[in-house]
Amino acid sequence: MMACMSNTLGVTNGSVLHNLDSHLRFQRRFNLIKMSSDALPPLPENRIVVGYRMTAVDFLATVDRFPNPDDKVRSSSLKVEGGGNAGNALTCAARLGLKPKLISKIADDAHGFAILKELEADGVDTNFIVVSKGGSSTFSYVLVDNQTKTRTSIYTPEDPPMMLDDLPQSKLLSAFDGARLVYFDGMFPETALFVAQEAAHNNIPILVEAESPREGLDELMKLADFAVCSSRFPQAWTQAPSILSALVAMLLRFPNINFVIVTLGEDGCLMLERSDNEDADIEEMDVESFLEFLYKGKGDSLTIPTCIPLAVKKFRADGIGTICGRFYIGTAEKIPDSELVDTTGAGDAFIGAIMYAICANMVPEKMLPLAAQVAATKCRSLGARSGLPHRLDPRLASFL
Repeated sequence: MMACMSNTLGVTNGSVLHNLDSHLRFQRRFNLIKMSSDALPPLPENRIVVGYRMTAVDFLATVDRFPNPDDKVRSSSLKVEGGGNAGNALTCAARLGLKPKLISKIADDAHGFAILKELEADGVDTNFIVVSKGGSSTFSYVLVDNQTKTRTSIYTPEDPPMMLDDLPQSKLLSAFDGARLVYFDGMFPETALFVAQEAAHNNIPILVEAESPREGLDELMKLADFAVCSSRFPQAWTQAPSILSALVAMLLRFPNINFVIVTLGEDGCLMLERSDNEDADIEEMDVESFLEFLYKGKGDSLTIPTCIPLAVKKFRADGIGTICGRFYIGTAEKIPDSELVDTTGAGDAFIGAIMYAICANMVPEKMLPLAAQVAATKCRSLGARSGLPHRLDPRLASFL
């Protein structure tokens, strides 16, 4: 009887100690989160953003090497999660504290319901996603090469596609209610143009992502206030001899754009901001000669994202024209090879952070490092969304 009682008391005491230890661990975590929250700046006053277009399901497989034609390789891991440019960017924006609404289209299939469930779990408003009867939702196959840390994506768009009849004006006006910004992922510019025209009519700033040249994108860019481009887009689109000349050409062609950013992967990003200062004393220089000392202020020893602003100048591009503006060099985090997992969705994470920065009225010197840090954090996990940081992530504390 005594042995039994002793054993019972031992288990009870152990449970009490375990519960106390668990409570103390929880309290420490709560205090750390509270300290992080208290140290952060307040959220933007207007946090509503609207995103237009692609959301999907990604099937991600990691391989030791990319297969050759007619080859067979074995995956080392498999993951299924949400994808699509707009879906990813708005998920990022939601985790940073914004209130995003997504306009898109899915089917009433298993993929479609999975898309809705994941977006809603992250706080993205899905009330403006059209659900078709029958058909199929967008999905992608993504191969991630463990050696090169590159990814190859093959996507199948939704069927039936988004049509203008899916977008009654009353629904758009409801989506735009209170919006600080409308973001377009550059996909399907035909229907995007209609949405953008309504946004512009309601005086809502527009951010356009330009990943690759597409028919109809010109008309969409004419309405943009801000643009974020992939590294290959500016020259492919303008036929300019360099990225710098291409950025000058973009601002000249579209006088409504305040700034254009080109993302350069591990080399960071480059931003050209329009300046209204037309002072005759401002130095004019050939943008091509500017290229050779553009990165002199960028030290190779920089390991965390930073921003290097350059002086306002009149930049002349031969055969294109002259623009008054300022270049900003944004550096990227040097991620150790042992921590770099997957770059899928890194650009979407960058854009999600840019949306937050615009809503928070951040200056470029804060905006570009924040976007780079968010993108780098994402790259430490497989897939476009698993690694997206939340606002209270300590890795973001010094960037917000």
